[in-house]
Formats: sequence, C-alpha cells, structure tokens
Amino acid sequence: MGPLSLYRKFLVVPVRRGQCYGQTVTVADEKLLGLGHRGVSGGDIQKLLEEAEVEVTEEGGVPPRGPRRAPKSSSIVLFPGQGSQQVGMAKGLLKFPNVREMFDVAHRLLGYDLLELCLRGPQETLNKTVHCQPAIFVTSLAATEKLSQENPEAVESCVAVAGFSVGEFAALVFAGALDFTEALYAVKVRAESMQEASELVPSGMLSVIGHPQTKYNAACAEAREHCRSLGLQDPVCEVANYLFPDGRVIAGHVEALKYLQSNSRKYRFLRTKLLPVSGAFHTRLMEPAREPLCKVLKNLNFKQPYVPVFCNVDGKRYKRASNIHQLLTKQVVSPVKWEQTMHAIYERKKGTDFPYTFEAGPGKQLGSVLKKCNLKAWHFYRDIDVFEEQESGQT
Repeated sequence: MGPLSLYRKFLVVPVRRGQCYGQTVTVADEKLLGLGHRGVSGGDIQKLLEEAEVEVTEEGGVPPRGPRRAPKSSSIVLFPGQGSQQVGMAKGLLKFPNVREMFDVAHRLLGYDLLELCLRGPQETLNKTVHCQPAIFVTSLAATEKLSQENPEAVESCVAVAGFSVGEFAALVFAGALDFTEALYAVKVRAESMQEASELVPSGMLSVIGHPQTKYNAACAEAREHCRSLGLQDPVCEVANYLFPDGRVIAGHVEALKYLQSNSRKYRFLRTKLLPVSGAFHTRLMEPAREPLCKVLKNLNFKQPYVPVFCNVDGKRYKRASNIHQLLTKQVVSPVKWEQTMHAIYERKKGTDFPYTFEAGPGKQLGSVLKKCNLKAWHFYRDIDVFEEQESGQT
C-alpha cells in the first residue's frame, strides 16, 4: 500500500461525481449551471451565463430551453496562490462546517499543525514554500465553506473557477475534479519538491510594472547575456507570470534580476520589486520538481469538473479529465497566463452584465489584478474574509 492509499482514509470532505464542493448537484442542475460533460469552448463563459435550465433525457436529447439565468445571478470563484499567505488567516473560518476537520486532515497528512501555523505563525515559517502552499490550499477551500453558508446561491450558481498557481488545485477540488485529501497530498509533494529545487541555485522572482512599449523578452535576453559575461552557465531569466496589461513577474537567477533592477530605466520599467519567495517558480529552474509531482498526479483519480476550470498553462478551460495531470505537471515550469485567463472568463458582448466574482483565500491580490484586467468586472468583485469574523460581510 502506497502513501496515497494510507491518506485516503482521512478524507472528510466528500467531493465526487454528482457534487460541487459541499453542494449536491442533480442532472437538471448540471445543465442549469452549465456543468454538463459537453461543456463549452474555452473562454465562452457568456453562453454559460445565459444557459437555460433543461432536463437531459435518457437518450441524451435536450428539450426546449426554459427561463434564462441572468449574468448577475451567476458567480465566478478565484483562488489565490503563493504570496497571499499572512499570519492570522483562517481565524474567521473556524465556526463554519468542515473547516476544523479539513485542518485536522492536514495535520495528519502533513505531520505538523497547519492550523496553528496559519493562526500564529511565525510569518517566516509560514512564508516557506513547503508550508505556505498547503496553508493557502486548505484556507482557500475553507473559505468556500464560509461562502456556502453565508451566500449559498454564489456556490450554486458558479459558472467558472480559476486558481493562481497552487490555487489551481483548490479550484479543481471546488469543481469536483479531485478529492480534497488527494489534492492536499499532491500539494504537499509539489511544495516539498519546489522548495528543494529552489535551494539548488540562487534564484528569485521580480515583479515588474512597465509601459505598453516595454519589451520584456528583450530585457530578459540581455539579462541572460549579462549573466553569461559573469561566467554563469545556461542562465535563466524569463516571464513567469502574466498578471495584467503591463504587469509581469520575471523569474530566474538572482544575477539576472539584479541586472534588470539596475537597468530598469533602460527597459522602461515603471516599478520593480523583488518578491519574498525562495526560487524562480514557473521557469525551467523548477525542472527537478516535475518528476516527483508527476508520479503523484498520475495516481490521482481526476474526474470531469462540474464547473469549467481554467488552466494556468494556456488560459483555457480544461476539456478532458485525462489531461489535467499533464497540465498540472507542466504548470510548475511554465508561465502562469493569468491575464489571458481573465480575458477568457470575462469576455462578453458590450452591454452584457458581469457575474459576481468571489476571491476564496487570504488577501485581495486577485481582486487587484482583476481591476487592472477588467474594471467593469471588478465592480462585482467580493473577497471572502478569512481573518476576523467581525470584518466579514462582503460575501
């Protein structure tokens, strides 16, 4: 019996075919929510928002449409990634069903008290890749428990989900594509492998705000050439995150990032900031992390998502459950195409209303990014507060 088989007995959050996260779904509900296996093409969320409630016959036929669902009565849920962690997160979630059980499962699986770390830190320990990825994953899904209690319609009417980096695992669990415990085990292996890979060479990530004329790839190429002049073999410097128009995260060897900061005016960077992370995530410097993660993902039981889930690698909707493990493995060494994902989800005809967007997890970073990608969609954004109970009420 392998490690994964041992951890399956700790599963306490039943997310399986026929359910959304914490919500039973009937066949009729599947069509109402746009959750049928036939689905839609990537990015065509507008069709989901206008989908009629229909019954699916035994022969697979579809009767005439019923009343349309207005876009404003639909929702989208976004899950944040590494960098959103903060001591005190999950404090505002403990009274909601399943939350303590989720952290109990995490305690047994991870071998340390994740809830204690989230609540009391220290921040330095929480910031480590090996700890913060599981912490964000569990806290984000715990936040959906709060959402389902305070605003069940937001869960029932969800038409699309997406997660940034490790947040994609939470999105897949929420959409019913993966069981909670299996996903947590994969996140554990992912975090450990990425932590080990980041310790092999001095590397990091640089947040950059530029101009429309900024040529990020050319700047990265010159930074790599600078590293070669210093004697560094096969240097890495590339765009790791596409956040919003003129907003990028560049990752690679430390020498390359320092060069870009020193020459920011030359490359028309308005602002640069080194991020508090341990490595060049989503670049080929994470290659050592691929094999351990791939081995785990191959053994997981992925199911067809009941809500369209958008992939970081290409910004498109997952079409087949059989491809999910391959793309999650590729994600570790590929740039996160978040800006492209936002355009795919929120693109619609002029004059069409937007759905409500909920950020499930610590912080409001994805809300800030959404504001820069699509101001009109951001007006319908809400964060699910995971810190103090008295500060909630936005859901």
